[in-house]
Amino acid sequence: MWAINGLFYNKVLGTGYVEIIMDVMDKQALKESALAVINSEIQAVQLLCDRIDDDFIQACQLMSQCEGRIVVLGMGKSGHIGGKIAATLASTGTPAFFVHPGEASHGDLGMVTEHDVVLALSNSGETPEILTLLPLIKRMGVPLIAMTGCRDSMLAECSSVILNVQVEREACPLGLAPTSSTTIALVMGDALAVALFNASGFTAEDFAFSHPGGSLGKRLLLRVSDIMHKGEAIPVVAKTALISEALLEITEKKLGMTVVVDDHKQVAGIFTDGDLRRMLGNNDNIQQTCIATVMSPNCTMIPETILAVEAMRIMEAKKINALVVTDEQNHVVGALNMHDLIQSGIL
Repeated sequence: MWAINGLFYNKVLGTGYVEIIMDVMDKQALKESALAVINSEIQAVQLLCDRIDDDFIQACQLMSQCEGRIVVLGMGKSGHIGGKIAATLASTGTPAFFVHPGEASHGDLGMVTEHDVVLALSNSGETPEILTLLPLIKRMGVPLIAMTGCRDSMLAECSSVILNVQVEREACPLGLAPTSSTTIALVMGDALAVALFNASGFTAEDFAFSHPGGSLGKRLLLRVSDIMHKGEAIPVVAKTALISEALLEITEKKLGMTVVVDDHKQVAGIFTDGDLRRMLGNNDNIQQTCIATVMSPNCTMIPETILAVEAMRIMEAKKINALVVTDEQNHVVGALNMHDLIQSGIL
């Protein structure tokens, strides 16, 4: 397939001629089609505002009082939305997981306990795989919340609470492909999750514990003590040391600096690569000059308990590349530089 003057052609082998396959679609038509879908789904979502009612509140109460987990069911496109709702609930403080209704009929229903609450998604309310499970769910005495577009359906009749996600029409021109219906089901799921999130007092740190692998979790959880260099890895020289000794320490520990301590092992200052460049400009003799005369005495010190992201903010604000970590008695307990913070993945 190849193109000439905006038209797509397909070369037919052995005939020496080309056949026009299709014209490039009109750009304005594409835009209008996309905008029609977006506007249709916006209108569908706006209808949800009137459905945040007593049924919604009752659903939230059932879920917040659940001693087990929220078990989400859904087939097809509703299943994809159900999986996302379960993931959002779990990550915002409401333990939840998704079970495929087809698999539930072949053993996975054993995941559901009498302490759980079931949230079943079906636009028609007549999904066979879900209807098969209703007698079993009822026998277990498990509360059932239906998220459906049909209040007269079998699913609705068997439910403790009905969340109405009916749409007047799908955004699909044929009215067949689940589009608007799945969108408002997703929005209703987000509304449930965030309402429960707010009611439970879920904090940013709680959220981070559910997302330890991401940059957000690291920014909220990772502390200086987790990434700082400790013990023998800390570059340290005495206040009486010569510059040459300090340079050996910097070279060996590879942090671009060394901490300078006094006779009581308390931080007296810091000597960095920048200090070295300034010193060389003054032609100081590194074999005879004491480090105390060229160090920076007012170095920035931080406790090991602060978040790593806060240490980065300090470095950026002060335009420095290294920090000394100290205890309450001003003894050095660690050191880190900008490279350590970048490697930690908090950016």
